[in-house]
Formats: sequence, C-alpha cells, structure tokens
Amino acid sequence: MDRTAYKSAVTEAFNDAAAEYDQLGVEFFTPMGRRLVERVAPKTGQRVLDVGCGRGAALFVAAERVGPSGHALGIDIAPAMVEEARRRAVTLGVEHVEVRVMDGERPDLPEASFDVVTGSYSVIFLPDAPAALALYARLLRPGGRIAFTSPVFTDDTFPFLPPVFTDLIPQRLLRNLPPDWQPEALKRRFNSWLGDTEELNRTMVRAGFEDVSITDEHVGLTAPDGTTWVDWTHTQGMRLLWQHLPAYESEQLRKRLITELDKLRGDGPLRLPTPVRYVEASVAA
Repeated sequence: MDRTAYKSAVTEAFNDAAAEYDQLGVEFFTPMGRRLVERVAPKTGQRVLDVGCGRGAALFVAAERVGPSGHALGIDIAPAMVEEARRRAVTLGVEHVEVRVMDGERPDLPEASFDVVTGSYSVIFLPDAPAALALYARLLRPGGRIAFTSPVFTDDTFPFLPPVFTDLIPQRLLRNLPPDWQPEALKRRFNSWLGDTEELNRTMVRAGFEDVSITDEHVGLTAPDGTTWVDWTHTQGMRLLWQHLPAYESEQLRKRLITELDKLRGDGPLRLPTPVRYVEASVAA
C-alpha cells in the first residue's frame, strides 16, 4: 500500500464531504457515537481523546460527560472536518472542547495524558491500525480505557453498508474501486484482525491493553426515504465507491438502490439495523 496516496485520498474524500457529513437527515453516526461514549462512560473531570472526530458525533457527547472541569480533544486528518467541529464547539459554547488537524496514525501528543480514547468508525481508516493502537496505549494514564467501533466485517459486502446491500450492489461494481479498496484488499486489511474476535483480542493485548471486551450490536440506521439515503452515502465511506464508478453505472446503481429501498420502507421511514462492533479495553492501573 502506498500510505501517502491512501491518506491523501481519505483526506480529500472527507474534506469534500465535510459540509454535508451526517447532515442530510440520516441517523447513524450520531447514535453510534453516543452509544460508544455510553459504553466507555468517561467521568466528570477526565481527559478524552477522540480519534478521527469528524464533525464530533462522539466528541461532543464525551464533552458532556466530562463537563467543564474535564477536557475533550478531537483529532482528524481532514482539515475541513476539524473546521466544522470547531464551529460547532463555538456555537455550543463549550470551551473545554479542542479540535486539531492530526494524523491518527501518528498522534503527536504527550504520553499518559488521557483517561479515555475513543474512535467511532475511524480506526478502520488507519493503514496500520494495530501499530497505532500501541501508540494510544501509551497516551493513556494508568487504568485508562480505549473504546472504538468498526463494521462487522464479512466476506461478501462493502464494509460500510448494512448486510442488505450484499444483494443490492453487484459485486462487479466493486471492481471499480482503487486497489487498496478492492474486496480482496479489504479482507486482508480488516478481516485479518478485526473480523476474527480471537485475533482482535490478541491484537489488543499485543498493543498493550487488557480486559478486552468485544460486543456486536445493531445500530438503527434511519432515513426518510431511499433518495436521502443514497445522497447520504456520498458523504461517508461509500463515497469511495461512487467517485470511481463510470457515470452510467453510477446512475443505474442510484436508481436501483432508491427503488429497492423505497420498497423496503413502505409508508414510513427507511430503517436498516446495521451491525456495529464495539471494542473496549484498558491499560494496567
């Protein structure tokens, strides 16, 4: 993998999506971020680091938990995302929230300076996440905790989508993805440590963590209709697929998804239970 090119592509994708990211009426990242913070439960006065904070789905919930006597730092590789989160902090008037542009794989932060590290659907974007996890173990104070989410990876679907899309998105279209995002490459990168719970546990222990907990839960992904859902996918991980599809294929896939999703929703909103993996661990006290 060409890490420089890969990170540039991820940065560009999320810079372009920042203004609309999680803003189109689709509920997923916000409830997932809230649930992640609920599970790790930072306490009043603690210091929290949120990796790949985006617009702050987990960051601001953590800030509520720690209160003004605590501190919540969000880092993200995409400057536009950081700017959106910074604007939100100003709007909310939360002075104990800080946001910085930073490569999550190389956190330039003092050791033993945080009580909690979170990462909501962000660790998966790090080219060498297992190595990065060891760095986060060192950033935690004794007894500190880490909690992050990832998709529940399978062998037959694009990793950012609910299982229903295994049948709705033809596998041949995935061949339009860049080499690093081809299904086989994703399996090698993710399934090798995130897809197998035993290997994931071993990875966390090797990184310096203990008391590892791995729990799969369904997060309710809700959208008003199929059109809104498809528009929303252009602002998150599936954007990587859309931007590499030829115009004709893109339009045909859009029509197919909207038609089938509107069939699924009937007369109400679209509801897609989406499996999410919650990983929690701590460092020695």
